[in-house]
Amino acid sequence: MIQSLLIANRGEIACRIIRTARRLGIRTIAVYSDADAKALHVRSADEAVHIGPAAARESYLVGERIIAAAKATGAEAIHPGYGFLSENAEFAQAVLDAGLVWVGPKPASITAMGLKDAAKARMIAAGVPVTPGYLGEDQSPERLQAEADAIGYPVLIKAVAGGGGKGMRRVESSADFAESLASCRREAASSFGDDRVLIEKYILSPRHIEVQVFGDSHGDVVHLFERDCSLQRRHQKVIEEAPAPGMDAATREAVCAAAVRAAKAVDYEGAGTIEFIADGSEGLRADRIWFMEMNTRLQVEHPVTEEITGVDLVEWQLRVASGEPLPKRQDELSINGWAMEARLYAEDATRGFLPSIGRVEDFTFPHYRARIDTGVEAGAEITPFYDPMIAKVIVHRDTRSEAIAGLRETLEEGVVGPLITNSGFLWRLLGHAAFEAGVVDTGLIERDLETLTTRPEPSTEALGLAAMRLAGTPGLTPWSSQSGLRMNAPARRTMRLSDQFGRTFAVDLPQEPAIDYWPGEDVTGIDEGGERFLVRLARAEGGAGGSATDGAILSPMPGKVISVDVSAGQSVTKGQKLMVLEAMKMEHALTAPFDGVVAELNAVAGAQVQVEAVLAQIEKAEG
Repeated sequence: MIQSLLIANRGEIACRIIRTARRLGIRTIAVYSDADAKALHVRSADEAVHIGPAAARESYLVGERIIAAAKATGAEAIHPGYGFLSENAEFAQAVLDAGLVWVGPKPASITAMGLKDAAKARMIAAGVPVTPGYLGEDQSPERLQAEADAIGYPVLIKAVAGGGGKGMRRVESSADFAESLASCRREAASSFGDDRVLIEKYILSPRHIEVQVFGDSHGDVVHLFERDCSLQRRHQKVIEEAPAPGMDAATREAVCAAAVRAAKAVDYEGAGTIEFIADGSEGLRADRIWFMEMNTRLQVEHPVTEEITGVDLVEWQLRVASGEPLPKRQDELSINGWAMEARLYAEDATRGFLPSIGRVEDFTFPHYRARIDTGVEAGAEITPFYDPMIAKVIVHRDTRSEAIAGLRETLEEGVVGPLITNSGFLWRLLGHAAFEAGVVDTGLIERDLETLTTRPEPSTEALGLAAMRLAGTPGLTPWSSQSGLRMNAPARRTMRLSDQFGRTFAVDLPQEPAIDYWPGEDVTGIDEGGERFLVRLARAEGGAGGSATDGAILSPMPGKVISVDVSAGQSVTKGQKLMVLEAMKMEHALTAPFDGVVAELNAVAGAQVQVEAVLAQIEKAEG
């Protein structure tokens, strides 16, 4: 068994690998950039090595520095995790050439599956069903147009070297093909340095089914059943589950056997995933499921497979890399229950999934009901340099309906703040009628995006409790007082609250002496429907209180002020652009909420601002 391991990654997956390595008695070495000096994975490892600046291209993507760190610390092996250099055949070979153990497939296997056209040709030779399409060498626009016309529209143009949803175009008609091809090629050349494409028949009711495979150096390959990853947004997975809903035993046997043939065709060792696209218009059928691509690494969603099989896939990786045979035979593997995983991100789904960066003050989840894979803890910083995934929330239950309920409950009870997360979006998605019924395809989210990304208002009950906290009246609720019976006193008073999204709410409270002033909290949190609302006093009617927040222009995220388009005292109209913020290379325009005057202006171009900073104050125009 390997005795010392360097993890060439960061965040959640680094922490995940460290947990298993520690259990096996393996010494672990972390690497970190400037931005990750205080990160959880750095403190969790036995040793850590600094490898460069915050930008990944200057640290986590510099293979020479990672190999040097391994040799300097006496590491015996390197585990790449996922992303970064995990599917880089040149890096894998460099690790081996340095006399280190590579915890992953052979470089030749990575190369064989790295280019989609060559991989599909190899799959055809191995008897693995592939989507109807064109994989030819002739890349002239005329030939590609003719092949697309012959396949029949809609078709999908895909970059041969593509991945991550880039270099893909859906084409609805022959008239649109030439323009879409040119656009796809430009993106492919920019992203991958290779503008070659292939053409596939576009599946109208597509489901994303993938099979976990595992091979060893003794020639054995097994599968660990399938996962369904159909809930996607812009080709990025959102919720994954295992097994796949609607999968019968015969279809499972066919698709899993095809996955094993695919792995054997490239002499595969280690953990890998064979991805299939299924036409779900008539349910899952073996003759409507086709090979799409292979991921020659551990997948983000591997925990759902671990939960239903009871297998630690990272342990298997380490054992196989050490030369051991697979820990289990195919007939020793079985499915137990149902598992689901939701990817929790620091992003605002209601604002186009705008990233939310900054300090995580609160991070609490009910671990006794769920598995939380994360590289984040209270006090951590979500920076603009890396993927803003906070955690993977995983549940395992006896049935699919119980798994859905358990995952929704965990998301609702979890507390992450003050950053805005996609928790509410995930909660609503899990409650979508079609998803609950198992009727899923990759277009579900986009079809119902407006409903799924509309943030609801807090309930009357939740606002009432928040008002009591702000009023400093513990245990009192708006419905418990008999104060309305007092002579010559108003039965109720109104408290106006606002949340971090600029919305205001009127809450009726009992008229009690204890709340003639407001000695309670300045801000309080409400967790409801997967959302976290930060509520504060806006204005109290009939008594002293805070000032109104109407017209306050608050920063929706930590970021940089790119431009300021107004000046103090200037008249503005509703919807007029006031300024532009930038965070994680995305721009966000702040606009006037109504016609009025810029009474206060606190923002200057180039300044860094924190979430909820008051950047300007707009006063309503008279009349």
